[in-house]
Amino acid sequence: MSRSLTDVGPALLVPAAWTVTLGAHVGAVSRHTLLVALWVMTGLLGAFAVGTREEMTGPVLGVWRGVLVLGFVVTLVGAVDLTVTAGADPTLPVTLYGWMVLPSLAYVATAVEVDSGYSYVYLGGAILALAATATYALAGSDAEGAIAVGMVGVGQTAGIVAAVVQNTGTDG
Repeated sequence: MSRSLTDVGPALLVPAAWTVTLGAHVGAVSRHTLLVALWVMTGLLGAFAVGTREEMTGPVLGVWRGVLVLGFVVTLVGAVDLTVTAGADPTLPVTLYGWMVLPSLAYVATAVEVDSGYSYVYLGGAILALAATATYALAGSDAEGAIAVGMVGVGQTAGIVAAVVQNTGTDG
């Protein structure tokens, strides 16, 4: 992987993943497409976790390394679930809630460690995503669930874009 791909790629992949998730939730993305997306994500997460393990040290990046490893596991669980079950998908919620919660908690940890204006973006994105996760859990309709999924995506995208801008020096 090139340095620029590992630095900038997450800002493209996070919103893409939440777009696919939202599409699957509202029926615009087929089960097969979701299956392919989960296997691709599993491969990318594994490659990224292995390829960046030497660089991901310290209090913030160590937390994110944990998100990558646990994210790999929960994504693998979802991919296997879709592969071997015919419509029941008993463990797919583990994947969904795992990705709703893990990065959101990591953004809280990042906000605590970062001494800049970006800490507000990390914390705001985390609060939005965690509130949306609770909303999803309590949703009384598919529309409420879809709005909650979209808001998780917005919160987590804000955080990852802030990280990319902060860490690649593109903020001026």
